[in-house]
Amino acid sequence: MPLFKTIKVDFKTSVYIWQITEDADDLGNNLQLTPASISRVQGMKSHIHRCGFLCIRHMLAIEGYVDADLFYDEYGKPHLMDGKFISITHSFDYAAIIVSDKPVGIDIEKVRSKITRIVKKFIGFESVYLNPKKPDYMVHLTAIWCAKESLYKLFATPGLSFKSHLKIQEFDSTEGQLMGECHHDVINQKHKLVHLSLGDYHCAYTIN
Repeated sequence: MPLFKTIKVDFKTSVYIWQITEDADDLGNNLQLTPASISRVQGMKSHIHRCGFLCIRHMLAIEGYVDADLFYDEYGKPHLMDGKFISITHSFDYAAIIVSDKPVGIDIEKVRSKITRIVKKFIGFESVYLNPKKPDYMVHLTAIWCAKESLYKLFATPGLSFKSHLKIQEFDSTEGQLMGECHHDVINQKHKLVHLSLGDYHCAYTIN
């Protein structure tokens, strides 16, 4: 099973990244799924979505959890039965989770040209340092999207805007530490994020 990367952030925080090379039938072996999850998988039209769903359950198993330990609230945010915090992400050939005793957020995305078509939806403050003419423009956009998505999952606050309420400070490297901010209602916080380059994919995670 291709567990691509394991990151032990601290004693109580772990990040798992899975590179999906198996098919859904192989991934479904040796998994204890609830009837609801079985029904959900069977209803998925996309094979890659089924694979991502099952990979996440395999990574949960590494942490000692079974499918029944995971549930979602009315906003779609995942939770664990024992009260620990979890964040989940999946994009094409990769899936990832972060588990911690603190609130967390994680996102992984594939670098694709279509991101340039939604710049106005999520780029605000960052326009002061982004240059569309630079060859790494799409990479920087993808990294910013990942970082903002991670913050969005961390706060899980209705009405939070990627463009208006979340900021990512200027950065040079395509891998390393990013600094983000959230300014929305009573939230005024700065957060460090870790940004990872996985070839054509980028991942960012943050811990409160």
